[in-house]
Amino acid sequence: MTSQRNHTPVRLLIATAVLGTGVALTVPASASASAATSTAYAQARPATAQQAPIADTRMRPAQTGSIISSRLVADLTAQQVAAELQGKVDSSQVRHGVTAYQVVYRTTNSAGEPTTASQFLVLPKTFGRHLPTVAWLHGTIAYRKDTASENPGSSDRLAAYLLASTGRAVSAPDYVGLGVGEGFHPYGDPRATVAATVDGLRAARAFAHRNGRELDRKVQVSGFSQGGPATMLVGRALQEEGVDQYFRLGALAPVAGPFHLSVFEAAAADDKIEKSGLYLAYFATAWNKTYGLYSSPSEAFRAPYDQIVEELFDGDHTTEQIAGALPPASKDLFTEEFLDRIRTPSGVLKQRLHALDTTCDWKPNVPVSLFHARGDKDVAASHSAYCAQQLKDNDADFRLTDVGDYDHNNSVEQALPRIVRFFDETADAD
Repeated sequence: MTSQRNHTPVRLLIATAVLGTGVALTVPASASASAATSTAYAQARPATAQQAPIADTRMRPAQTGSIISSRLVADLTAQQVAAELQGKVDSSQVRHGVTAYQVVYRTTNSAGEPTTASQFLVLPKTFGRHLPTVAWLHGTIAYRKDTASENPGSSDRLAAYLLASTGRAVSAPDYVGLGVGEGFHPYGDPRATVAATVDGLRAARAFAHRNGRELDRKVQVSGFSQGGPATMLVGRALQEEGVDQYFRLGALAPVAGPFHLSVFEAAAADDKIEKSGLYLAYFATAWNKTYGLYSSPSEAFRAPYDQIVEELFDGDHTTEQIAGALPPASKDLFTEEFLDRIRTPSGVLKQRLHALDTTCDWKPNVPVSLFHARGDKDVAASHSAYCAQQLKDNDADFRLTDVGDYDHNNSVEQALPRIVRFFDETADAD
């Protein structure tokens, strides 16, 4: 393991990590296409571009975060938690049993309209009334039932179990349009991401209060893959946007996030990553629904796939079903004209990509720890370096840790025990 630190006076930044489910799509990025990410940062950063709004308002509407329903998902002893983690995640830090729930709550979608979302809420079996608070943000998921609150085999569920077993309350939102929430998933949309996470925290606080527990107002936020940029978006909203009257940012720990999304999408257009077409198709169909990238499927997709691709990404088809119906290469799935638009974005596409290319372009006033694996061929380590450079340019303090020669999914497994220690250190410093 290698670790780098950047120091500026007084402030130390920390981040938490989010794990993607093993059966879901994970957001990949080409190692070769991303190798120059850090050195190209200055050129890639538009001087006058305006970042898209992070949240829909300065303060979340009063009714959002209210609980619609809840159900018990699991009731585990510490020994049972350790058994769940065995062979997947280091269980040596497990200290308590946990109870886990699926909680459905009110939130808003990418347009700021009322909708519902679900989350996986895990509380530790401890005697203390007050609980440290963690928000756990998952990686890319195409099938709505692959989320932690729905899928017993979800690796996000394991991550939440581990963090809760160390004495923390863990709110793991399924995001808008996944789990049992309404509508479609606006893949990566900052507005919906922040809304589902903050409203999930509000619902978690209300649920815990009903059960005689109180959540700490300082939130340790962590995310894996897609959840990496989400971690930074949520952190910034909690610190700068004042999206909730109670919760404040406590720490940040993103893992293997695609922080330079425009580079990733261009690499996918050039088939420089494995199964480029599938990842780019998810991106294109979701962003078309959210922002409008094409007027008809045939403008973006070749026949006969233009007739089926949008239905495949409706949230009700599994990853296996999608992969079985579409070609893995972008050149076989997309029109050349659309691929050129991805390679050299303009207009709305350029603006929206810029918002996700700059999720680290601010100065957190809390500890931050970035994690990546040098063996990751999906989301190259250069993405974390790119995020670190943005933090450095803002005079922020941070850690950048290489967890070793591991692939994308294993990177978060290696990062999780380090995140627990990092959160412990942060709590001790408060």
